Amino acid sequence: MSCTGLLGGTFNPPHNGHIALAVRAREHFDIDRLRVHVSEAPPHKQVDVDADIRLHLAELAFPDAEVVRDENPYSIDTVKGFGEDAVFLVGADQFANFLTWREPDEILEYVRLGVATRPGYPHEQLDYVLERLRRPERVEFFDMEPVPISSSEIRAKTEAAEPIDGLVPAAVQAEIERLGLYRRDRSYS
Repeated sequence: MSCTGLLGGTFNPPHNGHIALAVRAREHFDIDRLRVHVSEAPPHKQVDVDADIRLHLAELAFPDAEVVRDENPYSIDTVKGFGEDAVFLVGADQFANFLTWREPDEILEYVRLGVATRPGYPHEQLDYVLERLRRPERVEFFDMEPVPISSSEIRAKTEAAEPIDGLVPAAVQAEIERLGLYRRDRSYS
């Protein structure tokens, strides 16, 4: 049975780890429609790059997905209205902090949670969260190969004028270079 997959984040910038997660989730959950939600102003972090620029980068990174600007600061507001067969995709690190999210049990009333795990990740942390949820059956883990890339690493490399080949899609890399993103002397608004 196919379903809608929801992948949210700041995507500052979107990288090959995000893409690998989406590809693996599409296979595992038989996702026929992927919606990428670019968070305009996440409550948990300061983002210097304008949401419109990050939206554009996400459109380049996910050409086969529906990419939208998400004005909701909290995931509970994003997932309303998708139907209980929709799968909200997160990494194991995010799920380990799921209990600190706004209304985590209510999120599971609206959508299922697809949690990407990697070999060697401590399952005790995930089990701890799972045991405290009202609807743990709405959480499904799926394995994926580790992709040791982070957006902060890409920003740091770009700022230091180091290459980011292989960390982001070529179109994203070209746009980062064209716009001069993540350089010390750049204003992002």
